[in-house]
Amino acid sequence: MKHAFFVSGIGTDVGKTIVSSVLCELLFANYWKPVQSGELDNTDSMKVERLVSFETFNYFPEQFRLTQPLSPHVSAKLDGVHIEATDFTFPEFTGNLIVEGAGGLMVPINENGLLYCDLAAAWKLPTILISRHYLGSINHTLMSIETLRNRNIPILGIIYVGDELPMTEEVIFTKTQIPTLFHVPIFENLSKESISTFATQLRTPETLAKFGL
Repeated sequence: MKHAFFVSGIGTDVGKTIVSSVLCELLFANYWKPVQSGELDNTDSMKVERLVSFETFNYFPEQFRLTQPLSPHVSAKLDGVHIEATDFTFPEFTGNLIVEGAGGLMVPINENGLLYCDLAAAWKLPTILISRHYLGSINHTLMSIETLRNRNIPILGIIYVGDELPMTEEVIFTKTQIPTLFHVPIFENLSKESISTFATQLRTPETLAKFGL
């Protein structure tokens, strides 16, 4: 069977792309970033490709490549592009697929109110929420979970980036009952080797079962 998962963060710069690399390596999954805003010479797809080492890895081209490093709805307007949900063609894939969003769930894609979470809902993708501990992260994590639930988007679990903070993670679980899938460290030497080593250590029957594999 093939599985696709949507990866979203509780905000910007929480480590979604690095976690997406770990997930691709762990699950032998391909990768798709539907919209890239800015950094067209160093896209998230390129970053993931540099960090994933299994031989058959493939990333699908972005549906929209916007030139400005801004919210997609702003970057699209500056580029003279209008984006609607019907403009996206979900890639044909075999095996598994990681779909990475931009910023958080409520990031707007167009000026009419289309949000990234609307795409996840339309595609019926189980979502992996990326959280990172900082002052205010409990609030951002709980609001993200509420957003997903309000749209009936299935939540696979939470991946925390950085050091564990048990009291924070316990209160989030007590409130939501959303499980922690695993923790991803801040890599001192980020490379294909460090991602591969970490993913290999994670690849146990217990971990894979969390993804239905």
